[in-house]
Amino acid sequence: LPFRLNRPLTLSEKIVYGHLDDPVGQDIARGRTYLRLRPDRVAMQDATAQMAMLQFISSGLPKVAVPSTIHCDHLIEAQIGGAKDLARAKDINAEVYNFLASAGAKYGVGFWKPGSGIIHQIILENYAYPGVLLIGTDSHTPNGGGLGSVCIGVGGADAVDVMAGIPWELKCPNVIGVKLTGKLSGWTSPKDVILKVAGILTVKGGTGAIVEYHGPGVDSISCTGMATICNMGAEIGATTSVFPYNHRMKTYLEKTGRGEIAALADEYADLLVPDQGCQYDSVIEINLDELKPHINGPFTPDLYSPLISHHHASLCTNSSYEDMGRSASVAKQALDKGLKCKAAFTITPGSEQIRATIERDGYAKILNDVGGMVLANACGPCIGQWDRRDVKKGEKNTIVTSYNRNFTARNDANPATHAFVASPEIVTALAIAGTLDFNPEVDYLIAANGEKFKLEPPNADELPKKDFDPGQDTYQHPPAEGGAKLKVEVSPTSTRLQLLDPFDKWNGGDLEDMQVLIKVKGKCTTDHISAAGPWLKFRGHLDNISNNMLIGAVNIENDGINKIKNQLTGEYGGVPDVARHYKANGLSWVVVGDDNYGEGSSREHAALEPRHLGGRAIIVKSFARIHETNLKKQGLLPLTFQDPADYDKIRPDDKISIKGLKTFAPGKPLLAVVKHSDGTKVEFQLNHTFNETQIEWFQAGSALNRMKELQ
Repeated sequence: LPFRLNRPLTLSEKIVYGHLDDPVGQDIARGRTYLRLRPDRVAMQDATAQMAMLQFISSGLPKVAVPSTIHCDHLIEAQIGGAKDLARAKDINAEVYNFLASAGAKYGVGFWKPGSGIIHQIILENYAYPGVLLIGTDSHTPNGGGLGSVCIGVGGADAVDVMAGIPWELKCPNVIGVKLTGKLSGWTSPKDVILKVAGILTVKGGTGAIVEYHGPGVDSISCTGMATICNMGAEIGATTSVFPYNHRMKTYLEKTGRGEIAALADEYADLLVPDQGCQYDSVIEINLDELKPHINGPFTPDLYSPLISHHHASLCTNSSYEDMGRSASVAKQALDKGLKCKAAFTITPGSEQIRATIERDGYAKILNDVGGMVLANACGPCIGQWDRRDVKKGEKNTIVTSYNRNFTARNDANPATHAFVASPEIVTALAIAGTLDFNPEVDYLIAANGEKFKLEPPNADELPKKDFDPGQDTYQHPPAEGGAKLKVEVSPTSTRLQLLDPFDKWNGGDLEDMQVLIKVKGKCTTDHISAAGPWLKFRGHLDNISNNMLIGAVNIENDGINKIKNQLTGEYGGVPDVARHYKANGLSWVVVGDDNYGEGSSREHAALEPRHLGGRAIIVKSFARIHETNLKKQGLLPLTFQDPADYDKIRPDDKISIKGLKTFAPGKPLLAVVKHSDGTKVEFQLNHTFNETQIEWFQAGSALNRMKELQ
């Protein structure tokens, strides 16, 4: 490939182009052409795996075409502590876990049982390696970039393509270079690097691009630290993030039982770093010597803040051995001075291996003794799986987490909670101080004996001196003899699982007189479109989960949430109820939205639900990458205003027709004809990013319908 392109390549280009389905014939132009790729592996978390496996079942194929795994980490609610929360989750979710385990066995998919750990940590410990191309049905899949992998978050329908052996499509990414100089020290952590990058690029500054870290500062960051940076790259809209292969990755591979991969990576090390003289589309430079600890928030992960004062803090930390060690290092200093946490403090181990190792090495005891509660090895409060009891809904309070997202109500379902993001060690220091106006670099604490003291910067091993303790064996291999004789049971009366019916095909004409269901004002993430938290239990039942469609979006007509006017009855109702009423009366509808529509989680339910309830098009100023693809996969039209000011021309009671579908072609805009209730009308152009293959999905009614047509 370098010979064909006749130029030096960035690392991400080497990995991505190295997985082309047709390397000789593929047109390669950054930011313009669609690449057809052959990923090496698929990983799915349990909330998205349900719909992915239901779609795979309806494809009629006997076995997955690439190595694939399911990880049970999303359905465990944090409440009273790790062991009890896990037991409760196994009981409540038995039907779903049995479905996923049996579907995995039948179709050749490995199954990580509940309690194994967070999907991203399991991938880092077992499956990521320098140069691999992995796709995962979770938006934080880029975590694997810490091991020199290109790991990309996708919707379940994309995973089905790869599992079915069909080339996977990705718009050829731009490449943003982040040059790191200096070195991390003291209180500054890898989390501060990505918090700084998010502050520079904002929540959509990385859209359509891979962020590639390079420069002399890279070597001062541990492998799991690099993973932390890549993980949160999802918050700037980046396709993924990646670090070049170095000795830190080698050590991590050896410690996690993959010495032979490390030896192979050493042999081909020149291929696992960017070429000299390669060109980035833009470059950011960060001097790690000058970087200070920060917290970002509230309400958005790109608001870069100095440490500031608030009145209450409840804190959580995660997830690697190094993170746990640095947090324990801070906690031990407080214990030695007779102090405990003044704020509620919870700790989430990233995996069973991490949990077992921190128990063995004494970190867990220190964190417990300082007043912390160790939760189950799962996502928990990070994704809204938190039965929080210390504040009432609507009560103002502040939390600081070392998670990655802090959208309104994401963690605890309380819109009055101000959520900030910081590093695990800063989170721990703030929990001990009990206030946000504490900066451990300069401020003092008062010991139990009354003396003033300062916390020393945390100091901890990057990896355990002894090998990792694997803990309990929580992995189910697919049967060696294959699963042809196995059955996957889905009860027709189940409230949690529902086999899929195919969506209707395009009727061959333009879409006429569709009702505006809701004109959304401002930020509309996938949490607004298809909330998580209590709704996670319906992720395998399309009709039931559709009752959460857009219930978090703000209606521009009245600034209300889940309150829109039914244009057929004149009465106000919830968004899903009005949508169902329109569908029952044969009235198609559209959603009108603002900028970066669908940012956040990869959940394809945010695309399945509008399609299921009678939606035909989503018309916005701009889309987040994964959500736009998810909409196309389900046979919807994601369209953008050619002139963003046209958003203002649409009224909540308008009827919209979309013209030009008989000659629907790549790069050719469609026409919107908007009829107002007073009889006047306006017309304007709508852009789209469909290619030929994606237009076939639309015409067939969905990507899955098209896959069946081709069998």
